[in-house]
Amino acid sequence: MNKMKILVPGAGPIIIGQAAEFDYSGSQCCSALREAGHEVVLVNSNPATIQTDPDTADVVYIEPLTVESVGKIIEKERPDAIIPGMGGQTGLNLTVGLHEKGILEKYGVEILGTSLNSIQMAEDRDLFRKRMEEIGEPVAKSGIAQTIEDSLKLAEKLNYPVVVRPAFTLGGTGGGIAYTEEELEIIAGRGLALSPVKQLLVEESILGWLEFEFEVLRDIDDNAIIVCSMENLDPMGVHTGESVVVAPSLTLPEAAYQKLRTSALKVVKSLGIVGGCNVQFAYHSKTQDYILIEVNPRVSRSSALASKATGVPIARIASMLCLGHRIHELPNRVTGNTSAAFEPSIDYVITKIPRWPFDKFKLADRELGTQMKSTGETMSIGRTFEESLMKAWRSIGQGEGYPECLDWNDKRLKQNLRVPNDRRLHVIWTFLKNNKATQAAVDEVCEITDFHPFFIERIANLVKLEIEVENCGNEISDKLLTKLKKNGFGDKHISHLTGINQKDIRNQRKKLGMVSSFLMVDTCAGEFEAKTPYFYSTYADKKEPFQTGKSIVILGSGPIRIGQGIEFDYSTVHGVQAARDAGYEAVVVNNNPETVSTDFDASDRLYFEPLDREAIFEILDLEKPYGIVLQLGGQTAVNLAAHIEEYIKQEKLPTKILGTKVSDMEMAEDREKCGHVMDQNGINMPEWAAAKNSDEVIEYAERIGYPVLVRPSFVLGGRGMEIVHNLSQLKKYLKLESHATPEKPVLVDKFLEGAVELDVDLISDGKNIVIGAIMEQIEMAGVHSGDSACVMPPQSLDKPTEKEIIKISKKVAKALNVVGAANLQLAIKDGKIYLLEANPRASRTLPFVSKSTGYPLARIAVNLMLGEKIKNLPDILPMEGASVKVPTFSWLKITGLDTVLGPEMKSTGEAMGHGPNFGTAYLKAMKGGNKKLPTKGTVFLSISNKLKVEFIDLAKRLKKLGFKLIATKGTASHLRTSKIESKVIWRISDNKSPDILSIMREGNVNLIINLPTGKRAATDGAQMRRLAVELGIPFITTITGADAAIKSLEEGENNYLVPIAKK
Repeated sequence: MNKMKILVPGAGPIIIGQAAEFDYSGSQCCSALREAGHEVVLVNSNPATIQTDPDTADVVYIEPLTVESVGKIIEKERPDAIIPGMGGQTGLNLTVGLHEKGILEKYGVEILGTSLNSIQMAEDRDLFRKRMEEIGEPVAKSGIAQTIEDSLKLAEKLNYPVVVRPAFTLGGTGGGIAYTEEELEIIAGRGLALSPVKQLLVEESILGWLEFEFEVLRDIDDNAIIVCSMENLDPMGVHTGESVVVAPSLTLPEAAYQKLRTSALKVVKSLGIVGGCNVQFAYHSKTQDYILIEVNPRVSRSSALASKATGVPIARIASMLCLGHRIHELPNRVTGNTSAAFEPSIDYVITKIPRWPFDKFKLADRELGTQMKSTGETMSIGRTFEESLMKAWRSIGQGEGYPECLDWNDKRLKQNLRVPNDRRLHVIWTFLKNNKATQAAVDEVCEITDFHPFFIERIANLVKLEIEVENCGNEISDKLLTKLKKNGFGDKHISHLTGINQKDIRNQRKKLGMVSSFLMVDTCAGEFEAKTPYFYSTYADKKEPFQTGKSIVILGSGPIRIGQGIEFDYSTVHGVQAARDAGYEAVVVNNNPETVSTDFDASDRLYFEPLDREAIFEILDLEKPYGIVLQLGGQTAVNLAAHIEEYIKQEKLPTKILGTKVSDMEMAEDREKCGHVMDQNGINMPEWAAAKNSDEVIEYAERIGYPVLVRPSFVLGGRGMEIVHNLSQLKKYLKLESHATPEKPVLVDKFLEGAVELDVDLISDGKNIVIGAIMEQIEMAGVHSGDSACVMPPQSLDKPTEKEIIKISKKVAKALNVVGAANLQLAIKDGKIYLLEANPRASRTLPFVSKSTGYPLARIAVNLMLGEKIKNLPDILPMEGASVKVPTFSWLKITGLDTVLGPEMKSTGEAMGHGPNFGTAYLKAMKGGNKKLPTKGTVFLSISNKLKVEFIDLAKRLKKLGFKLIATKGTASHLRTSKIESKVIWRISDNKSPDILSIMREGNVNLIINLPTGKRAATDGAQMRRLAVELGIPFITTITGADAAIKSLEEGENNYLVPIAKK
């Protein structure tokens, strides 16, 4: 094939329903295309991912994924072709948009892989149904609705409940199950608003049928293979991204498997899909009937899972198939000596458990349905379902890492068995345990949940084992310990059940020779020798010897969650590159199937394991590495530091903890020790106290003076953090949130109201320190830095202040003996600079800073940990123009949440904009985060009394920009006093029309500025902000955010299009 210039669109910022799996597929695609000799132009607005690293493609643009923006890139770069299927739904919708606007035709850009007609046929619910009927494949009875009335008529024919699926949306966005007419009106209204083609499929409910998925690869000559079959534990009615999933499918009889396999291949061939795709089936285990649910004509979340489950690099092969290669011509990179046309067979069991954000969103609706709510997922590998499930429980990084029994009565347990929710596994475990895991209890669980008895019986066996252990007191027989380990029970779980110290359990099993065997993932059940250095541990099989060299172990960050996202995977991959460049074997430990760091060829050895003490210690015993890196895996890795240090000493391992010493990391985390050191170095911190019980929390808050910031110690992403303005609010917080203990005190800080907050990223070799960037938070103090837009260089600091910040940052880094990377949070109030916190690890902003300056800071930091010294770098890294990072939120997916920002982080991802000035950078970043600001139209204002005076200047500037203003009564009368005209709109609670909700629904509002103060979650504002989310109207909830938006509109967007550079 001739060498081509190929455009690869990414998936944009991480949102619920579209996470890191597309960064993984896009990165693999770029690597495959370049290996084949093609030139690759990548465009994505997400700075946090390794995909937008300058080394990933020949040219990388961090630009909005809009038709307008990508059209300009096509005009400038003149690519020969585009691959739409690697950027999730965003990539597909963008390509369709470019085609419809005539841009692809105008510049002669060919679409590689699946044709637009095939995409349309798979994505358009009506065309898909007709096609399936033509080829004789069964689909659910359904109809197409383009209005709410259409959907109600269809539901009458089909009978309730009905399933609503909007066309061309991702992660089930806007869909749902309607049991009544009222519910259908709400779901259909929302679905029509969110479907880009204003089309819904309303189909009969097949709730309770089992759900299976087949991952398929097909080439242009109609050769196709099944890579993997997967089975959802949750029956139909729960989105596959929300279900616990196992691979291979475990309950399908052979004849049924062959029937579904044949159907999947027939469907993919008839749709003409080229590359990777995913076919979803509903299957009735009693009648053996099946129904086709849908086909994703692209790589998906399931493709990433199937890739990691089998070791087959689906996205890489799909990319080659898009170029016209035949599947049998491509090698199987896992075995090195077979063809990619072999269907994998696997001799282990994979379990995927989603990671939900309800630990952060206490008031959100926890019910699961056809719309996704999870932010990420973990995957585990075991020899049996039992071992695999228990390892997945250890890997999820929530709770204790084992089944925790719920203190609920029988009625509540049964209700939570019936209604799908994030705690259903815990509920099943508790219900079985309360009923002694009898056959009658198993039958009852199966009947209520519609889970297959195979899974519930095996969970019941584990519960019986747990009951047996609890009855054996504080001594455990060797026989029982062996049995527990073979069934996947972790040391920590056994310790919890028996009261025996984890260390003693470890010593007892080591005496028995009961240590992890590490086996290789090989795609062929041991039939051919595998070349992949991709391992999982088991206690249920014998060891296989393999070679290890002088290695460095790098701990990853586990499943994606709010506060710990893809940016830590970016740092992990850079750490691997640095270790390899320095001549070491790079070893990664992680359990997230969506990411680049868990790609089988991203490191020299990959251990797909829980990030807990037991797994890490077993790997250290085997590897005996030269060093271990804890700075790149977020709080997950940092929390293991002290245990790892103790184990290395105890076992006399030759391993160094690289970078900042553990004692210094702990000092930075311990407010008391840190405060003392900063005092000695003359660095200001806000007044604070550490309370060891609830009474002390109240006593210290009264002494320090409200407002105070209260938070638990040792958390990430502002978990449990709140700004408290008075005693009654504090008492409410203590009821709902934290329980202070001497081991885990609650911190009470003076809250610096109105301060300017800054983030500083730096690197240090122990003596020399370089500031990567000073970033100014655009939101006011009190909004978590991960939820605030930020700009570098800072816009409101003068040179002397900047110099002072550099000086203070260096002092802090020296005081904490930082080696590697660190992040500081500072605040300026009344001309005084305060240190809020110091984190001696790679931060959330490190990729953003690296892409803005061109210096790969994570890689440099690992070089410094390995002993290199800083040479030829200035005090602060230079950059051209301005860069802005804006957060993206997944409000749409999680109901029951207020969208007002505060100290607890709520964003799931971020977008970046770069330009010659702040205005260009901010407007690009907003577009990149799907929050395009209007340049004309109507702005609705609802401003709290506290901020009305301050807001007058902003209202005048909006008028000057040509906007029409409408406002609530109080706001309008205040504007009138300053001779600013605005039309009065009734508040919702006035019960008069027109109120703001009706005006929003009519499409007569282009921007909402709603500035509440205090806690107003249940008020008018919350309803209005929720509707704004559903209708896609941009809204702003802070005065600093409003000021930044207006400033960017005043400066305007320059015609600026420059790829990112590297130093």
